Amino acid sequence: MPYGKNNKQLSKKSVIYGRNPVLELLKAGKRSISKIVLSQTARGTVISEIINLAKRRGIVIHNVSPKKLDNFSKDSQGIVAEVSFVKYANVGDLIKKAKKSPNPVLVILDGIEDPHNLGAIIRNCVAFGADGVIIPKRRAVGINETVVKSSAGSVEHISVSQVANVNQTINLLKKNGFWIGAGVKSDRYVNEKINFHFPMAIIIGSEGFGIHNLTKKNCDFFISIPQKNTISSLNASCASAIILYEISKGLV
Repeated sequence: MPYGKNNKQLSKKSVIYGRNPVLELLKAGKRSISKIVLSQTARGTVISEIINLAKRRGIVIHNVSPKKLDNFSKDSQGIVAEVSFVKYANVGDLIKKAKKSPNPVLVILDGIEDPHNLGAIIRNCVAFGADGVIIPKRRAVGINETVVKSSAGSVEHISVSQVANVNQTINLLKKNGFWIGAGVKSDRYVNEKINFHFPMAIIIGSEGFGIHNLTKKNCDFFISIPQKNTISSLNASCASAIILYEISKGLV
């Protein structure tokens, strides 16, 4: 069915674009999808899988010219899905769910403003088995289409909670038996043999400001990434990947 002038225009506030993000959206099945808009020239294994999954769920697919999708986004990869807005997890429910894990690991992001970084960090969290992500409501980016695209759809496979006050959330985590750590310079390196077999929440700060002082004071331990002094610090997404990998390795 063509996507013509009489159809509703896509809302940029509730769209997912890109082949892997749309595929993961369908696989996760957490959000309702009102329609998928597909380029008439789109081909490939992933596209075929998307079409099959969409048909099984009874989702309407609109075939349009490539130019129409290019007008919406040059990075659409020939596909756009109109979806319901992201539903953030209640932080209490997220903690309760995480505690069911043998070795709960949550990730708190302190002031990540770049949607590409947030998407990459969420992808790392899913890859290395974190149980959830906590982000602040203010002075930080929320989940949007760029974040979903940058996460390659990983955001559909992990609970994300958006909180008004990070330090109040840290206190709530401590009451629930979590230890709070942060990736900052210290005498303890993350690649050392550390016993990570306890509930923990790891804080990742922004590149510009790092971790806020009050948040740092509320930490129970610090871990550092060994590196040469050629550069001052790693990108937040790179740092999160190394820290989460070392933690996951220590839990095996």
